[in-house]
Amino acid sequence: MTEEHAHQGEAGPVPPRQPAGQHGGTGTTPHDTHPGSGGHGAMPADLRRRFVASLALTVPILALSPGVRGLAGTAGLEFPWAEPVVFLLSTAVYLYGGWPFLAGFAREVQTRRIGMMTLVAIAITVAYGYSAAVVLGLVPGMDFFWELATLVDIMLLGHYIEMRSVMGASRALEALVRVMPAGAHLVRGDGSVDVPVGELAVGDVVRVKPGEKIPVDGEVTGGASTVNEAMLTGESKPVRRERGDRVIGGAINGEGSLTVLVRATGKETYLAQVIELVRQAQESKSRTQDLADSAAFVLTVVAVTVGAATLAGWLVAGQEPAFAVERAVTVMVISCPHALGLAVPLVVAISTSLAAGAGLLIRDRQAFEAARDLEVVIFDKTGTLTEGRFGVTSVVPLADLAEDTALADAAALEAMSEHPIARGIADEARRRGLAVPAAKNFRALPGRGVEGDVQGRRLSVVSPGALEEMGIAVDGTSAGAGRARSETVVYLVDGDRALAAFSLADVVRPEAREAVADLRSMGYRCVMLTGDSRTVAEAVAAELALDNYYAEVLPHEKAARVREVQRTSRVAMVGDGVNDAPALVVADVGIAIGAGTDVAVESADIVLVRSDPRDVANLMRLSKRTYRKMAQNLLWATGYNVLAIPLGAGVLYGAGVVLTPAAGAVMMSASTAVVAINARLLR
Repeated sequence: MTEEHAHQGEAGPVPPRQPAGQHGGTGTTPHDTHPGSGGHGAMPADLRRRFVASLALTVPILALSPGVRGLAGTAGLEFPWAEPVVFLLSTAVYLYGGWPFLAGFAREVQTRRIGMMTLVAIAITVAYGYSAAVVLGLVPGMDFFWELATLVDIMLLGHYIEMRSVMGASRALEALVRVMPAGAHLVRGDGSVDVPVGELAVGDVVRVKPGEKIPVDGEVTGGASTVNEAMLTGESKPVRRERGDRVIGGAINGEGSLTVLVRATGKETYLAQVIELVRQAQESKSRTQDLADSAAFVLTVVAVTVGAATLAGWLVAGQEPAFAVERAVTVMVISCPHALGLAVPLVVAISTSLAAGAGLLIRDRQAFEAARDLEVVIFDKTGTLTEGRFGVTSVVPLADLAEDTALADAAALEAMSEHPIARGIADEARRRGLAVPAAKNFRALPGRGVEGDVQGRRLSVVSPGALEEMGIAVDGTSAGAGRARSETVVYLVDGDRALAAFSLADVVRPEAREAVADLRSMGYRCVMLTGDSRTVAEAVAAELALDNYYAEVLPHEKAARVREVQRTSRVAMVGDGVNDAPALVVADVGIAIGAGTDVAVESADIVLVRSDPRDVANLMRLSKRTYRKMAQNLLWATGYNVLAIPLGAGVLYGAGVVLTPAAGAVMMSASTAVVAINARLLR
């Protein structure tokens, strides 16, 4: 039997490592925008409590403030001790409600990362300090405690809503954590005992009943069932698992009962590695974030400068100090770089969670963002575009014999052989659901094929060379078609008659056709690298309509081929992560496919968990959409300030348009809400 083996690169287990791509520091994450945190501080529940308390105190402040009573038509009513009561209540609002901003200001100064908290803290402190000085008789004028109280209320509410959005973006991690069951049925003797999952060790055997979650990563040692891995790998269809197959902790068992040998626990499990990868990818630095950070810093400097200039300008123009202070406070509130601080991190968090849910594990954040600029996608052939196994492409009867009968007879012999060609014929018979007869007196013919007794006849399956040695002539077209496509051809022989010819080849994955067509429709050029012969490569390239291919390329030469393409184009390399490691590292974006549950593919920037080449196009789309959302958010956050700051400073005062600090806070919160909602639309 002929030995035309295709080059195969099977990914083996690789030790986990930390994701790359965190160049230039950790960057700003959604958690860095928490009020009063500088990274780790006020949570939504705390903000909600402060908002409710401040709002309750604001009601009597509004009722007792002369300005509000004048608007309400109750200015004639007298309230003894109204001024000191308003002062005390406003002090409580400033200290308790404003604490997250004051604490955040202290941290920003300490870490030299001046930003939003600094502006809010300065604004409320100036408003409170000036009003307190008026009440205490230190300066003439009119206080605006009610404006201060409503400003703090709105800022707290805006930050609470934002925090809920940020927390929601990271809930994918919480959902993944909840996937793992708490207990397991540990097999002991003839029975089982329920134990916490944390007590399981490698080598233990657990029983998984129908409908239960698989507690750990392991290998099926008994039973058969379908398993739903959708939450873990993004594979929507349940997959068949039987003895010898690997299963993932957290997957949902179907109709059968399984016994599973524990292969990994704790941090070594697939789910734990996914959670860690997602967490670090969400916190990793984005190139776009550098722009946002710089813009936020510049905006802070501009806001303080414009605020001071506004205060001085109105005082010089002869306005009351209270009016000038109010304008300066409004400028600083409006120009808070909150939307800028949230614009990129929230998109990063959401896109990373989305990617993980779709079976795309991002190891290098910057490589993921670079995917939007790619022009060429280079695929390894075996195991990526093809299945890496022989499959029957055609059955040609050469005698008065039905195609399925010939295949069943050949499979009867080949089922007893371990040769790749034998497995291909046996698998095809199984796929067609044929009844395969039993073979007796089986004998392997080294270098020629196999023979045995099938239903009372002595049959053999042999190579073309063996057929010639036997002096059996066949129609040349039966072998010619297969050889023209670089396929392997074998014959079913009965005595001195050839009954059928079988053509076999490394099977092209059906998904590969869709993947290549999809990528080419998006404007990418698709290229193949393979160690196989030029004839084989040409046949696969033609079948998939590839733009180009490189054949007879040794593993250590693949990186050179990638560099060659990189001279004119930005390149992604898609391979198995082991034999293709040098090429994956050299490429602008390295994408590992065929990893299965081996999450930590050392040389890859991105891992396709489902081993589906169609996910390459999904990756490109998500990268482009992510960048588009970042750009939209940055444009909105900066454009809003260009228009809003002059309004806050009072440029339209002559036209009767004056914004209060509270109105400025509403505008700032609305800007932040727009950014948050736009980021969530990425879903």
